[in-house]
Amino acid sequence: MKSVGVVETRFLDLPQPLSLDCGRDLTGVRVAYETYGTLSPDRDNVILVCHALSGDAHAAGIAASPPEEGTREGYAKGLGWWDGMIGPGKAFDTDRWFVVSTNLLGGCRGTTGPSSADPATGEPYGPDFPVITVADMVRCERAFLDELGIERLAAVAGGSLGGMQALEWAVRYPTQVDAIVVIASTHALQPQGVAWNAIARESIMRDPDWQGGRYYGTGRSPDAGMGVARMVGHITYLSAPGLAEKFGRRFQNGLNYTLTEPEFEVESYLRHQAAAFVRRFDANTYLYLSRALTYFELGPLDEVRARTLLISFSSDWLYPPAASQEIADTLTKLGKSVENHVIDAPYGHDCFLLEEARQTPIVRRFLEGEA
Repeated sequence: MKSVGVVETRFLDLPQPLSLDCGRDLTGVRVAYETYGTLSPDRDNVILVCHALSGDAHAAGIAASPPEEGTREGYAKGLGWWDGMIGPGKAFDTDRWFVVSTNLLGGCRGTTGPSSADPATGEPYGPDFPVITVADMVRCERAFLDELGIERLAAVAGGSLGGMQALEWAVRYPTQVDAIVVIASTHALQPQGVAWNAIARESIMRDPDWQGGRYYGTGRSPDAGMGVARMVGHITYLSAPGLAEKFGRRFQNGLNYTLTEPEFEVESYLRHQAAAFVRRFDANTYLYLSRALTYFELGPLDEVRARTLLISFSSDWLYPPAASQEIADTLTKLGKSVENHVIDAPYGHDCFLLEEARQTPIVRRFLEGEA
């Protein structure tokens, strides 16, 4: 299938302050975004794609200015993190749909976040950036779309934290969303997931180079803590069978009787993941987005009007199929339109990125029902 080609990330500044759940107003919010496909004359073919914690606005195609590190392991440099799902003939078919992807509020890839300059001081916000929620992210997306003149969405779609945003859209703006596609997500992160996120944040904040979040411009950043946070997070995205299949107990370079160097292939893999992530992501952004997803708890579904597609994966223990089933059961009892699919796959939470071919016919069929 064809790619959407070379894509330029664009930026839009919101003209009005953004009111947040914490009680603060955020002024001068900039949103980074990309679009794929053609907007219909009636503006009725728009699909908003929401990214997960470590994603960005570059969801498909080749970046006009490729970053040093991409968002997907094994992908060609500059290729969007959901390129297998967005494009002509793909799940989100750009011959039919106008797909919009933004870097979410609090991000570090173009949208206002803790590494951005505070208009009041001219210095990076750092820890002075307000604590945000998934609802705040959705409010920001709504304000952004208003500036594009897009009042209604044919669908909102996303995996993981992106799926939380899709659910929040359906609850918060029920008359403005026709359908949602929620992949490997949940109505609320369970205690084990909250605990792992807490450990990841602690690893950053206990790094002396974090400096209370005011590390910008000091020549020191919490790379060690950030690397450990990524290792912790990455393991939660995988499954025991998947790790066994990929690495087993194979040594990296034989047995060398060392404490400081990786002996097993899986240890080397985690170090590689940590090093790559540190080069492309901001530690404070990780703290803020991690906190936001642990806060998330979906509100009542009584007013939801959107047709709902839920996709989960059998080996995903972080966002388990049982969570999607709970959402499906509630929507069914309320007489809402909902489909729930469980894909049997061994790769854990990362299946939503790795099992694109098996998701595509499900998503296409669901969206065609909207056409």
